[in-house]
Amino acid sequence: MTPPIAPAPPKPTLLTPFMYAVFRAIWIAGLVSNVGTWMQNVAGVWLVTTLTTSALLVALMQAATSLPAFLLSMPAGALADLIDRRKLLLCTQAFMAVVATALGVLTLTGGISALGVLGFTFLLGMGAALNSPIWQTVTVELVPRTALPFAITLNGVSNNIARAIGPAVGGAIIAYYSAGWVFMLNGASFLATWAVVYFWKREATVTSGPAEHFIGALRAGLRYVQYSPAIYGVLVRTFAFSFGTAAMWGLVSVVIARKLNLSSGHYGVMLSWLGAGAVTGAFLMGRAGERLSFNQRVLLGVLAFAGTNTALALVTQIYVLYGVMFFSGIAWLMVMTSFSTTVQLSVPKWVQARVISVYMLVFQAGMSVGSLTWGQLADYTSIEIALLAAAGWMLASALLALPFPMRPAEGLDLAPAEHWPDPDADNNIDPDDGPVVVMIEYQVEPADWPAFRAAAEQLKRLRLRDGALRAGVFSDIARPTIITEFFYVATWGEHQRQHHRFTKEDLAVEAQVRQFHSGPEEPRVTHFLAFPNTSNVEIATPMQTLEGQR
Repeated sequence: MTPPIAPAPPKPTLLTPFMYAVFRAIWIAGLVSNVGTWMQNVAGVWLVTTLTTSALLVALMQAATSLPAFLLSMPAGALADLIDRRKLLLCTQAFMAVVATALGVLTLTGGISALGVLGFTFLLGMGAALNSPIWQTVTVELVPRTALPFAITLNGVSNNIARAIGPAVGGAIIAYYSAGWVFMLNGASFLATWAVVYFWKREATVTSGPAEHFIGALRAGLRYVQYSPAIYGVLVRTFAFSFGTAAMWGLVSVVIARKLNLSSGHYGVMLSWLGAGAVTGAFLMGRAGERLSFNQRVLLGVLAFAGTNTALALVTQIYVLYGVMFFSGIAWLMVMTSFSTTVQLSVPKWVQARVISVYMLVFQAGMSVGSLTWGQLADYTSIEIALLAAAGWMLASALLALPFPMRPAEGLDLAPAEHWPDPDADNNIDPDDGPVVVMIEYQVEPADWPAFRAAAEQLKRLRLRDGALRAGVFSDIARPTIITEFFYVATWGEHQRQHHRFTKEDLAVEAQVRQFHSGPEEPRVTHFLAFPNTSNVEIATPMQTLEGQR
């Protein structure tokens, strides 16, 4: 009798991540914290405005918030991959709670100055810069891979809900009480998040191979991005998108005040419509996910923002612009969740936070450079010309979908393959000894050389991505059918880490190379360690041979 076929699991929806208690608790805590952050931003700028007549000090508030992201994003990503993420979150949330509370106390007691607010804002920016890469990678641990796109979308919803209500709540507290109470509430919001993270029982992660050093971890993250076409493509399109949309973020207030001659209240309403569109977009993502790929979503979003910039340049009816901003919010969420989801689904756990930190750095760079570019253009020409130029940039950037397509990542199996046996070697080898050269000898018939060369080129990219400094193939001039692949690694410990970085997805690339091997036995693998043991420099000395399998 044929056993009954088990029913297929239900397709995940936007609400699926909320079925997981830890995600639900952390999402709520994150929402509260995001509201507190937006309240803090409004209160900080307002307090500096009342404490000084210097426009420069007011303008420096944005720099005090964003500069730490440029300085600390990459180090934060490396730390998040090397140290327990739960402990790091506890440290960053506690640090920001102390800073915000101290600022609140000094403000309520009258002991704060404009420079003091700038200093505390910079410290909070440091905490946020260290916290952000960790916070994004935590989502991957809380929900199954199939529900991850919806979890990332919900994180975007949290940010936009906070964007919509945080400034209004902060402004009301300032008007009726004091900016100091806003800072105190922000400190309390960090404590609430700290409590949720504290009670999260995170599964212990088992690390394979020697521990990475901090500087080496930074290099490994950058190297992974450099040799990962899927990630590199996302970064190029992220910069192009953020550079073009910076015109909207940077000039919408100028459009309201100078072009339409309206009040700051209309500016707040414009941002509220944008936030409402983003929240609405989250509920549309379910259907869009079934019909549109990430590549198509990004393309539609880019075209939508070309229309947004055009409308801000040409339309003079405020109520029409409210509708434009609503649809812009939908496009914003659609594009940003597509970028973030693709990045998180395309990288293995060992390098995840580092790649996300690079992604965040590229996004911030695009926004910063774009704001400066479009603002300068508006000063030298006009607001309309700057916005139309930005619209033209968005249309041109749509062509990046051809050389840099967003590749599907949902089905990737990035778990460690763990199929390479350890080489027969002296157990006394220090992980810092090196350099190391690994050679794999294949026997390939001349008719297969072109196909072998193409497959070997893909495998070379994986070697470089996972830690090799050099890689390539050579043929034996005396025996042309003997082709040797080599890769050069800085240290013995780094080569051991290579063993655990090779994923199940990579097995197909290795299999394509090995299918051309026609020898009677498996390809011969040889390891060479610099002799005598030296520091990690290139030297022309005899080499000690270590025979065995990888």
